[in-house]
Amino acid sequence: MAYNLLKGKRGIITGALDENSIAWKVAEKAHEEGATFVLTNAPIAMRMGEIKVLAEKTGSEIIPADATNVDDLTNLFVKSQEVLGGKIDFVLHSIGMSVNIRKKIPYAESNYEYFMKGIDVSAMSLHKMLSVARKLDAINEWGSVVALTYMAAQRTYPFYTDMADIKAMLESIARSFGYHYGVEKKVRINTVSQSPTKTTAGSGIKGFGDFFDFANEIAPLGNADAASCADYCVSLFSDLTRMVTMQNLFHDGGYSSTGISMEIMNKLGLENAE
Repeated sequence: MAYNLLKGKRGIITGALDENSIAWKVAEKAHEEGATFVLTNAPIAMRMGEIKVLAEKTGSEIIPADATNVDDLTNLFVKSQEVLGGKIDFVLHSIGMSVNIRKKIPYAESNYEYFMKGIDVSAMSLHKMLSVARKLDAINEWGSVVALTYMAAQRTYPFYTDMADIKAMLESIARSFGYHYGVEKKVRINTVSQSPTKTTAGSGIKGFGDFFDFANEIAPLGNADAASCADYCVSLFSDLTRMVTMQNLFHDGGYSSTGISMEIMNKLGLENAE
């Protein structure tokens, strides 16, 4: 059911790779709710993904951009306003990559060149994006920027290696930039800490399948899927949440607030523990 929550709003959605990605679901939901937007991803990711299918489905244009490149981001915001016919109302930052994880390098042995690449792609890109938008005055007052994160920024998950530190930086940038952009233009910036989700990127992490099942049994509501995350992001893009900013918002079925579940205790043979 659609509610026209984003009727008349213009946006930029990054990171849609295939139909399993959260950004893909956000684009579908934003379109359903009446928004118009451009899609963007790095040129190499676009060659690997199916973004043209999504563009056709949502009537969107694609503007390739390397999120680590200020010139590319400047072009993205300038052209997006031209294509959409005005300033931007919402932005989804759904960008994450760890070379250390891809190459299965343990956290304590991190390759620092790879580490810095991960920081640039997955966290600093948000700062660059916001800085460019601010200089161009490209986002309308009461606009909304949402970046996707994960609870490894607060708790240690050994398999998440350097991405845990990188996500912590991403969340800090959202808070710090959220203050400045809020004071100047009433632009709100939040991060959504999503459940383990069966995306192409997430499934590539060692041990992901087992942890997905574990988290699903801890969370009282179970894991939140990509489609429900899209619903949540759309609510944050809408005017219904216009006073919410600088927050890290957990969207995880209650996992982040649950110490242990009876399901896990039973599996461990602890159901009668005192």
